[in-house]
Amino acid sequence: MAGVRRFEDWLAWKKARALTAEIYRLSDVGGFRRDFALRDQVRRAAISIMSNCAEGHERYSRTEFKRFLSIARGSAAEVRSQLYVALDLSYIDSPTFARLVQDCVEISRMIGRMHATVDEQQPNVQI
Repeated sequence: MAGVRRFEDWLAWKKARALTAEIYRLSDVGGFRRDFALRDQVRRAAISIMSNCAEGHERYSRTEFKRFLSIARGSAAEVRSQLYVALDLSYIDSPTFARLVQDCVEISRMIGRMHATVDEQQPNVQI
């Protein structure tokens, strides 16, 4: 983590960015496209993952960074939950569901590791 100077360098942020793009593509076709409530909510939740990682990184305190990471992790769980709805309504197929849920779990674990190591950073290192 000591080498990370920009939020764009975080692997979790990069994966959240890719997830967000995939959510946008998937939610722009078929019934998913017309289900405005679910479409908009899952998009907002996906954006929230990457946005909170970025915002936390730019904050001036480790406490705030950890708080924003917690919010990002919660948003990853929200996306996972909404993917169940998309699967149940046949907006996405089972293989796509499984892949996206796995992506969310992986991102969540990465954010959890980031959260756990924030306090281990040297005081003069920008995180």
